[in-house]
Amino acid sequence: MPFIDLAHLPVKEILPGFEGKFIHTNNLTIGYFEIKKGSRLPEHSHAQEQITHILEGKLEMNIAGKLAVLERGKVAVIPGNTPHSAVALTDCKALDIFYPARDDYK
Repeated sequence: MPFIDLAHLPVKEILPGFEGKFIHTNNLTIGYFEIKKGSRLPEHSHAQEQITHILEGKLEMNIAGKLAVLERGKVAVIPGNTPHSAVALTDCKALDIFYPARDDYK
C-alpha cells in the first residue's frame, strides 16, 4: 500500500468532536484530525511519542503543565508517558504522528 487517497479512508470518532482518518505502519500511526470548536481532550498520557501539527484553527494544549495556543504551522512535541490535554478554540484540522503505532486507533 505505497499510495493512499485520504478521501477513501474511513473516519473514526476518537472522542466527541474529534474525528480522524488514520494511516498505520508497523512502527507508527499518522492521524488526520478534524476537531470541532469547544471539543475537549481530557488529560491523559500514552507510551507513544506524539507530534501534533496544526493545519487550521486554534488549539489550546497543556503539556505537562505548560499551556500554549497552537495555530496553523505550529507544532507540539509530546514525549511518551507525558500528561497532556487540549481544547479546540475554533474548528481545527491537525496532523498527529505517533511512535510506536497506536493499536487502539486501528
